[in-house]
Amino acid sequence: MDVFGVHDRLIKDYSEFTSSLVQVRDVKIADHLRDEQEDKVRWPDPWLSLNPNFEPGGTVTELVARDVLHPHCARFFRAKKHEADDGARTLTLHRHQRDAIEAPKSGDSYVLTTGTGSGKSLTYIVPIVDSILRDPEPGRIKAIVVYPMNALANSQLHELEKYLTWGMAADDRPVTFARYTGQEGEEERDRILRRKPDILLTNYVMLEYLLTRPVERQQLIGAAQGLRLLILDELHTYRGRQGADVAMLVRRLRDACDAPGLQCVGTSATMATGATFAEARTRIAAVASRLFGADVRPDRVIADADGAPVATGHLDAPAVRVAVP
Repeated sequence: MDVFGVHDRLIKDYSEFTSSLVQVRDVKIADHLRDEQEDKVRWPDPWLSLNPNFEPGGTVTELVARDVLHPHCARFFRAKKHEADDGARTLTLHRHQRDAIEAPKSGDSYVLTTGTGSGKSLTYIVPIVDSILRDPEPGRIKAIVVYPMNALANSQLHELEKYLTWGMAADDRPVTFARYTGQEGEEERDRILRRKPDILLTNYVMLEYLLTRPVERQQLIGAAQGLRLLILDELHTYRGRQGADVAMLVRRLRDACDAPGLQCVGTSATMATGATFAEARTRIAAVASRLFGADVRPDRVIADADGAPVATGHLDAPAVRVAVP
């Protein structure tokens, strides 16, 4: 199938359909609409994104050997295929994953911005688990992960189940986690309130409720005193009024949890563009600093090995037809 041909036919047919509905008599308006059509304002060229080959960054076992990670991390973070599988081999990391896993050791807030499919979620799961293993503090919530959509929280719940429960006996699971997004039934909510997880997955709307509803504030925010890590996934979605709301939410959470040293982490596939990598990092750091209410230095913006937080641009469709078989 020639996908570009399909695209061209679809645009042509739809353009003819929409233009047939109204006969524009004003010359200036007609010229304006014609210019927009020629400039492809309404129907731009196809967008094609290629997955890069990320630079290798070693293995989880190697980080354990260097004492970057707790020894138990080597048991958890392995390639697993099913619930009874304890993992035949350790996970191999990309370089940006290794850099992000090592970043929390400094105590600074930071941002990871890499392409889709680059393994961003692992870069905060591993440091969270490492922190809990080194200092368990039973009964306390040590990390809160905030997602803009429940679908992302559901996906991450599966990842945590895979790494922290698959292939392990029920009484040998030292790190606990729970999703609290409003999807849970009453029995599940009561269980979470009674048995506070180490890691809480939620969304920004539910996090607002945790701060305002008396029972949740007493039970969950009360258990999150001295909160260590706050993760904001898909950081680029928090913009405009929603961004301002979330920025205030972060500050209120820090105060409510009495966590002045709260480490904030943001992940995103798309954040900012710039003429150079240094310029892009500076812009991303400024946005993250405003959102977190904490200083994020440009050198705390981690990108993949090609040094580009974003890939943008338009494709020449005829050239791509030739290049792609």
